[in-house]
Amino acid sequence: MTIDIGVLQSVPYFSNLDREELESIRPYVFERSYRKGDLILLEEEEEAEAVYFVVSGAAKAFKTSAEGKEQILCILRAGESFNDVPVFDGGPNPASVTAMTPLTLYGVGKLDVEAILRGHPNVAMNVIRLLAEKVRHFVGMVEDLSFRHVTGRVARLLLKYAGDHQDGGGSTPGPRLTQQDMAAMVGTAREVVGRSLKALEEDGAIKMDRHRIVIADKELLERMSGAVS
Repeated sequence: MTIDIGVLQSVPYFSNLDREELESIRPYVFERSYRKGDLILLEEEEEAEAVYFVVSGAAKAFKTSAEGKEQILCILRAGESFNDVPVFDGGPNPASVTAMTPLTLYGVGKLDVEAILRGHPNVAMNVIRLLAEKVRHFVGMVEDLSFRHVTGRVARLLLKYAGDHQDGGGSTPGPRLTQQDMAAMVGTAREVVGRSLKALEEDGAIKMDRHRIVIADKELLERMSGAVS
């Protein structure tokens, strides 16, 4: 299989690199494909072998409690990386990852990541910036779970995953999130998410169009996303 230079260039790890640099990195990169529902990584039970980049499709990174409750940490979409931390600190995979759609990944093995970083200082700077963004994401998640009302968390989730919209309307893009997915992302039960969606609809912030959520009033949804406990 041939690793696409254009795709590599779109990955934030390798942004701002010229073609010669990308060509020198390409031999280190491998490709893998998965079907919807395939388990890609299992938390804590495997030693990290590589960092992965989503080429197409979407995956979810999640933790599972001893009782089987799932907390989705993030949805991974094109260009985004995962399994960075254990590649750098030598620990086990911190989260499980499952394909939410048919999925294509690029990967770089742990030792090859080190070789790339030594040879390309710009990549090292990109990695530092991306890891800082991940820290901000998880700090924001703690803030949401600790201080924000469930309806506010659901509103923020809809804003984050809403697609481009015109004339005040927009729909949630693929992968389509079920209410169970949303509950696992905002740290509550599916029934509570259902009540929150109903409240948002009654207030005029969203519309329920069959199995699709449409943003009817983005400004109102933004205000409601600030609701705190």
